Amino acid sequence: MSGPIGATVLGYPRIGPRRELKKALEAYWKGAGTAADLEQVAADLRAQTYRELAEAGLDSQPTGTFSFYDHVLDVTAMIDAVPPRFRPNGRREGTALEEYFAMARGTASTAPLEMTKWFDTNYHYLVPEIGPDTALRLADETPVERVREAAAAGVTAPRPALVGPVTYLLLAKAADEAPEGFDALDRLDDVVEVYAQLLAKLADAGAAWVQLEESAFVNDRADAEIEALRRAYDRLAGTTDRPRILVTTSYGDPGPALDVLAESRVDGIGLDLVTAPHLADRVPTLPALRQKTVVAGLVDGRNIWRSDVARAMSRAATLLGSVGEIAVSTSCSLLHVPYDVTVETTLDPGVVARLAFARQKLDEVVLLGRVLRGDESEESLRQAVADAASDAATGGDAAVRSRVASIDPADRTRTEYAVRAKAQQARLGLPPLATTTIGSFPQTPDVRKARADWANGRLDDASYRSRMQAEIERVVRLQEEIGLDVLVHGEPERNDMVQYFADNLPGFATTELGWVQSYGSRCVRPPILHGDVSRPEPITVEWAQYAQSLTDRPMKGMLTGPVTILAWSFVRDDQPLGRTADQVALALRDEIADLESAGISIVQVDEAALRELLPPRRAEWAAYLDWAVGSFRLATGGTSEETQIHTHLCYSEFGDVIDAIDGLDADVTTIEAARSRMEVLADLQAVGYSRGVGPGVYDIHSPRVPEREEIASLIAEAQRVVPTDRLWINPDCGLKTRGYEEVEPTLRAMVEAARAAR
Repeated sequence: MSGPIGATVLGYPRIGPRRELKKALEAYWKGAGTAADLEQVAADLRAQTYRELAEAGLDSQPTGTFSFYDHVLDVTAMIDAVPPRFRPNGRREGTALEEYFAMARGTASTAPLEMTKWFDTNYHYLVPEIGPDTALRLADETPVERVREAAAAGVTAPRPALVGPVTYLLLAKAADEAPEGFDALDRLDDVVEVYAQLLAKLADAGAAWVQLEESAFVNDRADAEIEALRRAYDRLAGTTDRPRILVTTSYGDPGPALDVLAESRVDGIGLDLVTAPHLADRVPTLPALRQKTVVAGLVDGRNIWRSDVARAMSRAATLLGSVGEIAVSTSCSLLHVPYDVTVETTLDPGVVARLAFARQKLDEVVLLGRVLRGDESEESLRQAVADAASDAATGGDAAVRSRVASIDPADRTRTEYAVRAKAQQARLGLPPLATTTIGSFPQTPDVRKARADWANGRLDDASYRSRMQAEIERVVRLQEEIGLDVLVHGEPERNDMVQYFADNLPGFATTELGWVQSYGSRCVRPPILHGDVSRPEPITVEWAQYAQSLTDRPMKGMLTGPVTILAWSFVRDDQPLGRTADQVALALRDEIADLESAGISIVQVDEAALRELLPPRRAEWAAYLDWAVGSFRLATGGTSEETQIHTHLCYSEFGDVIDAIDGLDADVTTIEAARSRMEVLADLQAVGYSRGVGPGVYDIHSPRVPEREEIASLIAEAQRVVPTDRLWINPDCGLKTRGYEEVEPTLRAMVEAARAAR
């Protein structure tokens, strides 16, 4: 007999408290570490997680949430859905680990899998490519090995967790060689059979439960996709030799999929009662749930504020008598939050008192579970509520709030585009197919060391400024020599495109070790937006003005947009997001005005995350896009008609927000397009997009150095859709994470290809 799930979590951070996995991965990729070294670091991190979750008092814990790069890619490797370009001779070349990283990062001759956002989070997954001839088999038994590993480590109830078969296929794309009309979901039965084989092996390894994530159903789904869910779990739940099946639906309301799962023979269903609290009222209307375990996601797995445990218990109480058994969990994997707030030494104590990172969320889950079972008195709950109530109040700035309240609709508008375009061309005199980059240049060890020394007081202000100016001049001269038309200063002074602004805007706090995985070895430290936001003095003007003084070519001022700052921060939850976005937008509006006064003729306001915050359900899109687009237009609405406003978007399904991209009213929009082979162009054409656009021709998330001919073919594709006088040539994204040995030859090839295309 299998035991109850009890108090649990759906996943845990995996990069390491001090980014141990990141360092091991990058050492391995550079040849400075062996595969055995990497495996040992990974094993140590998994063992540390097993201990930490057990010591916290969880009743059961997930296994298999660790990944070397991406949990969706793990399934691709597990079922052998390897695209043929990675096996040109029909068989694997090199080790399984080498092939895995080739799919993630590409090779000198092979493009990697496409990468895009994981639902409405800042995590990125690698998009599977499925065709009618994709060989599907159980090629990798890592989930089974992890169960045995956890059991050997003393975990009493290891629960393997992986992406469910239907969500995996819904997140996939048809392979390039697939015939027209083919859909990845056409291979459902084949994938489900592989999962059935896996379930049997997991049962044999001693797994009492298996956790399958079907979060794709929090999005709008067609009847055929709902039916696919029914068919898949009829087959899997009908398997006699299997663990009990828990299907989780994080990030929103599963809608009609909940009815299907309730009526199916799966044993448990996980519900996100943080994002979709109304589900607590829906559960009693589904009698079939009285025979199942419902895992109530009561603790927010995506934000870092302490839980309102009284409210969480109230939601749990709604389920009593309506389900067979209640388990308590996080709303989703804790992959999206940092490890432990107690290691932070520089945060204001009043802010710390309001925070719960992954380790603190374990305590919240355990407390809720114990109170729900009656193992803990209500007094403990009352004390937790009292502690939360005594936390410091959110910082308030009356001047900021008054300014937001006085915003006029005219503040969000500019002169019509045709007038602006003429004025900007007269000022800038740019050629057709103008070339530029997105902002950052590679950050050398010397640059990083200088910035760290200055932050830690080992380098005085004058010396720091001198070193940054020297790096800016080096980058400017390099761009001039390469032949780029519009330059950037390279951003050597910035550690991160959001944190840099957070460090300079009251209302934000930043952490020392609050790292969160974005993709692969890429980690970020999301700032904490805890109070009202203002800009007491210029932030970027000094650097942009200095860079412009070095050259006669246009120099872009580089800002991060309000939506992206919110999306990549942990944002206060005590006021509407739109109001917070407007506060940030007003700060940026002031910065743009100062950049204009300093002689900067082009200002780029990145909204890389515009698509990221889009709600799962289409019915909620309009409300989000209204404030998201409005905040961008508030930031840029005060600029003169001869100042050219750029924006940049990356790694999203742009078709969903193409009208909103148009609504931003930017003069030039640069968009990730290289890895997807210009897929976004069809969307732009469909809406009649009539302003400047720069679809990326260089995939900067791969170490590959594309040849001039490859770039030229992408430019030619773009020219078929975008008139030459409105087409810009640029990389997909900033160059910070690449090395100069990759960047220089690629930018030279890009400029040569653009000149040839003119």
